Amino acid sequence: MLAVTWEKLKTVMAEGALDRRTKEIIAVAVSATNNCDYCLQSHTDALRSLGLGDAELVELLAVVDFFNGSNAMASGLKVEYAPPVSREEEGPSERASTSARDGT
Repeated sequence: MLAVTWEKLKTVMAEGALDRRTKEIIAVAVSATNNCDYCLQSHTDALRSLGLGDAELVELLAVVDFFNGSNAMASGLKVEYAPPVSREEEGPSERASTSARDGT
């Protein structure tokens, strides 16, 4: 089982549409959220080897902290998401006011 997991990790972390640094940032965020010390340490070390400094790591963990808290609040309060209205769905008067406001 461990061998299969290791092979999957190598496949997932290989260069693709996302670069290795981005994947390691995601791995640190998920590892911090899941409280996996082993994963957090190994992926933090990988990020440091890719040039991530202390300030970037602190900012990354601040983002993780904020979203873990705000997600818990939104879930607890059952806040519903309302997607923004696309420009195609706006009527002519809304497009005109949006363009005037945005300067477009």
